[in-house]
Amino acid sequence: MAVWDDLVGQDRVASQLTAAARDADALVTAAADGGRPASQDAAEASSASSALAASAGSSVSATSSKMTHAWLFTGPPGSGRAAAARAFAAALQCVSPDRALGGAPGCGFCEGCHTTLIGTHADVEVVRTDLLSIGVKETRDLVRRAQLSPAGGRWQVIVLEDADRLTEGAGNVLLKAVEEPAPRTVWLLCAPSLEDVLPTIRSRCRLLTLRTPPVDAVADLLVRRDGIEPELAASAARATQGHIDRARRLATDERARARRAAVLKLPLRIDDVGGCLKAAQELIDAAAEDAKQVAEETDVKETEELRAALGAAAGTGGRLPRGTAGAMKELQDRQKRRATRTQRDSLDLALTDLAGFYRDVLALQFGSRTALANTDVQDALERIAAGSRPERTLRRIEAVRACREALDRNVAPLLAVEAMTMALRAG
Repeated sequence: MAVWDDLVGQDRVASQLTAAARDADALVTAAADGGRPASQDAAEASSASSALAASAGSSVSATSSKMTHAWLFTGPPGSGRAAAARAFAAALQCVSPDRALGGAPGCGFCEGCHTTLIGTHADVEVVRTDLLSIGVKETRDLVRRAQLSPAGGRWQVIVLEDADRLTEGAGNVLLKAVEEPAPRTVWLLCAPSLEDVLPTIRSRCRLLTLRTPPVDAVADLLVRRDGIEPELAASAARATQGHIDRARRLATDERARARRAAVLKLPLRIDDVGGCLKAAQELIDAAAEDAKQVAEETDVKETEELRAALGAAAGTGGRLPRGTAGAMKELQDRQKRRATRTQRDSLDLALTDLAGFYRDVLALQFGSRTALANTDVQDALERIAAGSRPERTLRRIEAVRACREALDRNVAPLLAVEAMTMALRAG
């Protein structure tokens, strides 16, 4: 299985990355076989890739130079940005003997590919965050890691899955590393759009834009990769409109299906002010419950591991040694920030489902042939569609969008959702 097999509906991107991996492999092979010091070839490769990156956003064609030191993967949620970056990282580390016979890097079976894909390769650092932002301290640690020479002699690869969450200060720290890359270091940044990354950083990266994968292709992936029943896979892919991770969660987690079903009942429960306020509180409570479940799964384990590392478990009656309270407080602060992020993400997911409901209502009102995402609640869709006009449906979609924007601005979640449910009632 090639590393690109899970890159659903992104044939153009896979082709570009395969060509880049070939060129990268040729650089490493030339350094190994040419009798020259690897560091000399690496420095030349780095210098050349720096020039390419500086012009990547201008008139340089995709074929004039296929490999560079910094890449930016953009695309809508669920398009597979992180999957594409990890697959490319695996192709860069591929050591398959088939390469000598003309085979493309990225076989999926060799040690380089396998260890990269499972997250244990010594020269591949994958950075993802469960917090609201990535700060300066974490970015400086990452930049220091990027200065190291690859242990395996190929490439040092840094995959930053949440580049859009870099604070301004962190972005400025990263900029220096991208401007002056270390030999054989490759940066793979992922973000929803160009606008989510500092202009100074994105101008130095090669841009790859992914698209939302087709619903049928996502359903096929769930069946092939995860062994999900075809009917359930098709339903989950259709409900999430091609969002791969959400489709997998919906197909494998009964609690996720129950939460989605509750959200899709909301439009029928906001006939009066009391119903609006109650529905808003229930949405907030469900998001809080999600955060609590994550905390139960991870917080206790993290706390016990830290206590053991600090020596609290070694005959001290459970008490922390003197001078270690700061480390425990730092962990607790991190866990609180993660709970906030989890709650916000869960709430945003519910709002996305709600917007999809009204999108289906609008499609029915206009008699569109567009496939409905929420066929499991078609009776409710038809009832709402028959009882209102398209103008009201558009205002309701706008109310959901305004709520999401309010949450991004750190408006109190309950106030934002209550305002939304009242606007949905007014139409």
